[in-house]
Amino acid sequence: MMPSSNQRSYSRFIPSEEVGDFTQWKFGAVDGSDLVEPLPEPEAEPVVEIPAEIDEAAQQALVQQACDDAYAEGFTQGQAETTLEWQRRLDEYIATQGQESARRLQEVFQTFDASLIDLQQHMAQQVLELACDIARQVVRQELSVNPNPLQPVVREAVGMLVTEGRPATVRLNPVDLDAMAAPLREEVDVPGIQWVADSAVPEGGCIVESAGTVVDGSLDKRWQRAIAALGLDSPWNEGDAGDR
Repeated sequence: MMPSSNQRSYSRFIPSEEVGDFTQWKFGAVDGSDLVEPLPEPEAEPVVEIPAEIDEAAQQALVQQACDDAYAEGFTQGQAETTLEWQRRLDEYIATQGQESARRLQEVFQTFDASLIDLQQHMAQQVLELACDIARQVVRQELSVNPNPLQPVVREAVGMLVTEGRPATVRLNPVDLDAMAAPLREEVDVPGIQWVADSAVPEGGCIVESAGTVVDGSLDKRWQRAIAALGLDSPWNEGDAGDR
């Protein structure tokens, strides 16, 4: 049996001029896993149709109104965005400047606090030195009119050295010895005591010697010991300060 004419036409290549519109077709997966849902068609923007009965002037007015509205909307939006941007920059500036100001203020406060502490310490030292000067003048004035404060000094110094009955020498300024010889001998009634007038001993003081041991009861030594407890170093005689 011979093939028909239609069957012969599918047994050769078809020229492109004989092929009309065609759509590419591919074999899909048998289980349908490669199926892709078609994307929805985008919605067409509504087209504002201008009624035919509106004349050209009215159309121009509508166009102008639309432009004005768009400009106003854009201007308002831009103004709002500009305001927000400036507010953001202003907040950043305030925050940065605030931190810098706080840091500088802290430095100023620390410097002021350190200066205040130094000033307080300096003032306290000056007040203490002033009190020391006043006390020295008061003691000096008291000793000039009343030599009796020397008695307990001599008694204490002698008591430190003659506890074992050893002999001792008490040196006093001639002025003090003339004024206090009787009361001193009466108060310090210890055997072996030798009273010596020594002009090298300043008034108001005494030197007690016993078996090579010396107790310096001079005013300068007693004064130095008294003010040392206050952290001061000032001689009894102000003229001696320049010699140090």
